[in-house]
Amino acid sequence: MAKRKTIIRGGKIVNIAKHRADAADILIAGDTIVEIGKPGMAAPADAIVIDARRRLLHPGLINAHTHGHGNLAKGMGDRWTLELLLTAGPAISGNRTLDDKYLTTLIGAAEGLLKGCTAVYDLTVEFPMPSVEGLQACAQAYADAGMRAVVAPMVADRTFFEAVPGLMERLTPGLQKDVERLRLAPYKTSVKAIRKALKAWNYDHDLVRPAVAPTIPHHCSDEFIADCVRIARDFDVAMHSHVSESKLQVIAGYKRYGKSLTSHMDDMGAVGPNFTVAHGVWLDDDDMKRLGDKGASVAHNPGSNMRLGSGLADVIGMLRRKVNLGIGTDGANCSDNQNMYESMRLASMVSKVRGPDIADWLTTDQILEAATVGSAKALGFEGKLGRIEKGYKADIVFLDLDSINWIPFNDPVNQLVHTEDGTSVDAVMVGGKMVVENRKLVNVDLAKLAKQAETARARLEAINKPNRLLYDKLEKTVASYCSGLCKEPLHIHRYGAPLGSHSHGHKHKHH
Repeated sequence: MAKRKTIIRGGKIVNIAKHRADAADILIAGDTIVEIGKPGMAAPADAIVIDARRRLLHPGLINAHTHGHGNLAKGMGDRWTLELLLTAGPAISGNRTLDDKYLTTLIGAAEGLLKGCTAVYDLTVEFPMPSVEGLQACAQAYADAGMRAVVAPMVADRTFFEAVPGLMERLTPGLQKDVERLRLAPYKTSVKAIRKALKAWNYDHDLVRPAVAPTIPHHCSDEFIADCVRIARDFDVAMHSHVSESKLQVIAGYKRYGKSLTSHMDDMGAVGPNFTVAHGVWLDDDDMKRLGDKGASVAHNPGSNMRLGSGLADVIGMLRRKVNLGIGTDGANCSDNQNMYESMRLASMVSKVRGPDIADWLTTDQILEAATVGSAKALGFEGKLGRIEKGYKADIVFLDLDSINWIPFNDPVNQLVHTEDGTSVDAVMVGGKMVVENRKLVNVDLAKLAKQAETARARLEAINKPNRLLYDKLEKTVASYCSGLCKEPLHIHRYGAPLGSHSHGHKHKHH
């Protein structure tokens, strides 16, 4: 069957390297760009014509790190550190039905598309373990919205309270008993469920593909991490983990392993071209070099890093050590929106407030590259997504140049990073098909979505009331204990001994 032909005429295509946007025509066959030429270039007589005059065209933004389960918990917390967010997990994400899992993912897909994002890396969680049906519900939401996604079950076999050294002992006997009921499935049970889900995967891998996400290294036993590495290799899928997101994670890693979390994951065989570190706020020079040398990625989430008080990541240091950089929003339960334009702007600001030397500041072209081709590589779509070029998938965002954000039109790259906020998005194409037209979703009924979300929100608020009361009891102890640990200088832990060791452990070189 002949592929459907589409010709986009007269749009200005962003040229990141030259900071220009010149008018051109784009010929698409099926889902792929086959030719780019001067305005008025020849096209098949039966080609669908899209008038893109007064439109700026940029590659669909690619979200290197988010959590689809977080969308129903949007705006539920204020002064949360990462550790308090994890404590609140059962209260804000507990007791989800299959319909809830689909709905929460669809909300995120809808927001992403409306704000110029065409693909996401979604680390989604189910309690007490992933399920075939749950992962399929998430995948179906993306498929229905018309968005590309990598869906990774986020898994662990230690609860947060078991994973943080000494925390459980700080809880009263009553609270210890309360958190016992939050115990996760044994790792072998989760591994079996992940393998079953990956075997049953029936979605086009170019649209929605699976991955695996051991959530945080020290939340997983070594046996579990080893099995996740085997799953990734057996099914040729990517792996994603929150590594050195907060200072507490770094300290917990040294206490448990006597080395950095990156070193430990590398020793476990996880670090390579298919491995993405989420956040990496507290990576040291050796960690960055290790990741860069092995072709790994970091998903930089500046909004979440500040929102949770985790810190300001040394992203220029990562780039200098050849780490592949992607940009993400993180979940709506901790960064509150899924706006990649905002994430790019924040990435620029964060690099500037780390110090006054402009040589250490990210450029807008570095940031836009990270949010497109860098994120594409992290998702496993290198050479297919992230550019408007011949041979790439036709994932294209159409911005209205009559929007106030583009009056006047000076530099398209600087303005995409610094002035665009999503309000100029007029249309979005994924794989040659329009998924947003005239600022409205093509495949999602937003009014219906709002009603379904409110029904789910009210039901979940009622059913999770006991979990919320438990959080209220835990909050003060968790906050004081974790902040107390974080006040200790890192070098004390860096050269200490791992948990259960009677020696001084292995010294870790730090520049």
